[in-house]
Amino acid sequence: MGTNSTVRRLDLGHFVRPASETGGPHPRVEPVLAYLVRHEQGPILFDTGIGDADPETEAHYRPRRRALPDALSAAGVALDDVSLVVNCHLHFDHCGGNPLLAGTPVVVQSAELEAARRSGYTVDELIDFPGARYEEITGEAEIRPGVWIVPTPGHTAGHQSLVVRQDDGTVVLAGQAHDFASEFASAQLARRAALDGVEQPLPPYRSWLDRLAAFDPRRVLFAHDCSVWEPADGGC
Repeated sequence: MGTNSTVRRLDLGHFVRPASETGGPHPRVEPVLAYLVRHEQGPILFDTGIGDADPETEAHYRPRRRALPDALSAAGVALDDVSLVVNCHLHFDHCGGNPLLAGTPVVVQSAELEAARRSGYTVDELIDFPGARYEEITGEAEIRPGVWIVPTPGHTAGHQSLVVRQDDGTVVLAGQAHDFASEFASAQLARRAALDGVEQPLPPYRSWLDRLAAFDPRRVLFAHDCSVWEPADGGC
């Protein structure tokens, strides 16, 4: 059953991934995307943009930031309107705006918060800032009517995605569960082949794809890719 929730993409800047991390000869410029979910119980913000980092990290990734208040204002929302924050994970390019939302609950997997509090994982000031208020969960949870958190570990052990039921179909905010829509599509095809009984060897895929497929998503959106995955034939 759908809800009248809507999802709006927020452009929060970009960074340059160096060639040493792209697997190719050239660097790659990647967007930093957050998502605003308008829900009857109040706006939900999925990720909050790029935080300030140390000079070495800044030089490594050369980020360009769009201020979170400006992005929200363009969507007709103020910081004080946000009722809930969900971070897919707590690296500095996903939770950078969290300190601007002091007092607003941040829903996070317990494993992710535990990892983030270890030295060297992220920018410490973005985690235990004044007014930080975490709602820790372990596993899947329906956090609002028609809105689920689903664990999608891989990029980090505590990575999570957000599933939003809408009247026109389900949207999955996948964060960095896969870097690119094309990678998600390849994993979906590997899953389909396995279910169809295609003889091994086949590419591996993560088991949480089965859970996401059960929601019958119409669209899957990503944190570092402007492309959108949609099922080719109306089904997963």
